[in-house]
Amino acid sequence: MMEGRLQAQEDEIMLLKSSLADALRRLHGVPLALTRPVQSLSLEDALPEGMSLMEEARAKFHHIQGLELEEKDEEGEEKDLSWASSVEEAIHPTAIRNLQRDDHQDPNGSTESLSSASQTPISGSPATPKDLSASPRSGPLSIILEGQSIKMFIRGRPITMYVPSNIQNYEDLRMEPPVETLELDWVYGYRGRDCRANLYLLSSGEAVYFIACVVVLYHINNRTQRHYRKHTDCVRCLTIHPDKVRMASGQTAGVDKDGKPLQPYVHIWDSSTLITLQQIGLGTFERGVGSVAFSFADAGAFLCVIDDSNEHMLSVWDCAKGTKHTEVKSTNEAVFTVEFNPSDSTNIITCGKSHIYFWTLSAGSLTKKQGIFGKYKKPKFIQCFVFSLTGDVLTGDSEGNILTWGKSPGDVKTLGKGAKETFQIMRQTRAHDGSVFTLCMLQGGALLSGGGKDRKIIRWSADLAPERECEVKDAYVNGEEVLVGTTRNAILRGTFSDGFVAIVQGHVDEMWGLATHPSQDVFLTCGHDRQVCVWNTAEHKLDWCTTLEEYGLCADFCPNGAVVSVGLSTGRWLVLDLQTKEVISDYTDGNEQLSVMRYSPDGSFLAVGSHDNFIYVYNVTECGRRYSRYGKCNGHSSFITHLDWSKDGKYIMSNSGDYEILYCDLLRFMVDIAAGMEYLSSHGFLHRDLAARNCMLGDDLRVCVADFGLSKKTYSNNYYRQTVTIRMPVKWMAIESLSESIFTSKSDVWSFAVTMWEIVSRGRTPYPGVHNHELLELLNAGHRLKLPECDDKLGEKSTQLSYLSKDTLIENASSKNESHPVKYYLSKSLKVSGFKCT
Repeated sequence: MMEGRLQAQEDEIMLLKSSLADALRRLHGVPLALTRPVQSLSLEDALPEGMSLMEEARAKFHHIQGLELEEKDEEGEEKDLSWASSVEEAIHPTAIRNLQRDDHQDPNGSTESLSSASQTPISGSPATPKDLSASPRSGPLSIILEGQSIKMFIRGRPITMYVPSNIQNYEDLRMEPPVETLELDWVYGYRGRDCRANLYLLSSGEAVYFIACVVVLYHINNRTQRHYRKHTDCVRCLTIHPDKVRMASGQTAGVDKDGKPLQPYVHIWDSSTLITLQQIGLGTFERGVGSVAFSFADAGAFLCVIDDSNEHMLSVWDCAKGTKHTEVKSTNEAVFTVEFNPSDSTNIITCGKSHIYFWTLSAGSLTKKQGIFGKYKKPKFIQCFVFSLTGDVLTGDSEGNILTWGKSPGDVKTLGKGAKETFQIMRQTRAHDGSVFTLCMLQGGALLSGGGKDRKIIRWSADLAPERECEVKDAYVNGEEVLVGTTRNAILRGTFSDGFVAIVQGHVDEMWGLATHPSQDVFLTCGHDRQVCVWNTAEHKLDWCTTLEEYGLCADFCPNGAVVSVGLSTGRWLVLDLQTKEVISDYTDGNEQLSVMRYSPDGSFLAVGSHDNFIYVYNVTECGRRYSRYGKCNGHSSFITHLDWSKDGKYIMSNSGDYEILYCDLLRFMVDIAAGMEYLSSHGFLHRDLAARNCMLGDDLRVCVADFGLSKKTYSNNYYRQTVTIRMPVKWMAIESLSESIFTSKSDVWSFAVTMWEIVSRGRTPYPGVHNHELLELLNAGHRLKLPECDDKLGEKSTQLSYLSKDTLIENASSKNESHPVKYYLSKSLKVSGFKCT
């Protein structure tokens, strides 16, 4: 009930957020600056009056108060010329618009050291809804086709998806889903941390246990699995019928794919055929089913169920008819387990927090008697119980004791003639340090007990004298062999003499991260237990695991398969060597949890999605062992949930918590940079620090020139001479700037050429291997950047990129279009729109 209310509140909050976002999208006419959110507009409705959809983009620069430059210009005037960039542009039908959060300036800005690497802030981020399927508009997802766009309703919020511009008729592309379906092959793990009495051994040699919403039947010797998959949410309890074939399993409440609540129930099913024989209690139980038990004295005619409601309702059901025989409120305290007396189906026992109840079924009603602790200390929890061969009840409690319970005649002297018999403690046996979590009765009357804190299993004689012990915890016996389900979510197999080995292993807490190896039958998982586990899918076993300092939430293998990156809960991410299992790199992006790590197909980039709404992009070198910040994508208004690279590595597609989907084009950036630089040049400004790291992507995926800390205004001389020694971006500077400290619009063109080289080379540092103090001498000797590897179409234009090998950059910009050298150079020599980098 509480979970349903929380879900409804979350849905309402999501709708309010979406309504606010939609309202903001319709606002227009607000000046845009990089230090504020870039407003998102929706096609024609968002345009100011008179603006055409195809109107050419214009870059405007707004002055920011409070930022001052450190140096004086040559004319002796101290200027306050710090600037921020914003873009007003035409909105194309294929653009995907989103509301963008505030962007924070990268600390590695214009005053970086002489040998610093390039960093390009970029825009984007990911997330997907939990369940997506075609359904009515009131459901989580519905689709409406409108012209060249698709309107999807996700939890009531409209999301517009635009059909690619090269698709003429979307209807021609629509097709039916493939006929192939996925089949569950193997389940890793076991739920023992917070469940009891959930491990059984069948006569077929299969161990039966559950995890998530699957009941697993694992053949121990053949190492094969079968799966009972009829539950719709997490299985919480399990029991076996006296015939050792039928099973009963109960589940918790949940929600379906449309967000509607699913009611808990119990399934009775055949373990040999996996066919459901009976569904018990649909619409009767609240929240979930906590415990189930078959009666034994009458060959399993009845099933007892305790639900997870506040009163922990105890009900008895007719297994053959599937009807409820009787029902009664149990207690407001937690109830851990229930069992029928194996020799009398009218007697039922329940235990839990500070209680043990003895129930009697008579004439269709249940009456209870509470166990009396008398002179013995009342434990906080009665964890488990079993019936001895003599009919006594043995309980294990949180104090580490095994208590023997029996009937006592009524105290006539004290209570009078009508005194009734009571259930009291006959004997107390000290068993374990800490709680006794499980008890198992053996043939012949011997007893096994499992302790949590001392990690011991002890074998007791029929008169509760300890015989043998070993360090291991919920057991089921097969002759001399013991199966042990542990609170560390593992199943062990062994004997007291030979020891125990793990046959099933899993995470101890929630698992969040999953990544598959690019070439081997291996995958990796990580989670809240701080464990990073590598699993072998061929042998269905754990290869190795290591412990982290923090929660692991996401991971991805480098395409070469030698290293794996793991994102943590604090913004840190680590790179692990798969051979040595050691951490070889450690980085931090923001201070919020990371949600997705993804390498580009060729392994040259790593994208890191964070809950701070950003995607951090890194350049990857040295076979995945070295990383340098390439950029930051800042287009989403909610936390990142998913991202993916296109096959050629040119685009990033991302999704966020409010179902935004963004696409980042890594090759169109230089055109936008040129437009911004043209605007600066036409108004007499010198940027002096143009580099990929100082360009930001807006939510419309258009690049804005940023970081004007070194900018200067030119007057009559049309140049600026630097007279103060400060840190400068050496590898982006023109020859005359390096040798004479002279800066002009032509030197900005040089920096623009180096920036284009950064983009085409996908974030490599210019002049690799060259130190800053060696650069001027090499340039004077004719050394230039080498042409990056590109496809044939770019190769045809290699002569137009002659700035990489000759001094034609300044020549092209010198005379024919003195006022707009960047625009002239682009139109004359580059023709960027033809680029297609490999």
